[in-house]
Amino acid sequence: MAKVLVIEDDGLLRDSIVNLLTMRGVTAIAAENGDLGLKFARENILDLILCDVRMPGLSGYEVLKLLRQDPNTADIPLIFLTAENTPEVTAQGAELGANGYLCKPFSTTELMRAIAPFV
Repeated sequence: MAKVLVIEDDGLLRDSIVNLLTMRGVTAIAAENGDLGLKFARENILDLILCDVRMPGLSGYEVLKLLRQDPNTADIPLIFLTAENTPEVTAQGAELGANGYLCKPFSTTELMRAIAPFV
């Protein structure tokens, strides 16, 4: 069974994603901020991380940078969740090694399509 970490500071969105993934047979772990998400990523064997870009504390960019610097987490695919669909945002994520972007708001179909290659 695939295991996905959802790092999202919006509680309603985070819970919705976790519930949706669970209903689809995916094990989902939730983290409400980048610090906790980084901790969970280091403690679990993950197939994918879904991570908000803009969060208090560690941003999604900082989380990705730290993940890529750690040999134990460097290869975990990460898809950013963002309300900002600009070339600057996607370029910065691509530079850091993001595996994709999912623009908020997104549908269940869009979410499942985005994660399909990894789970």
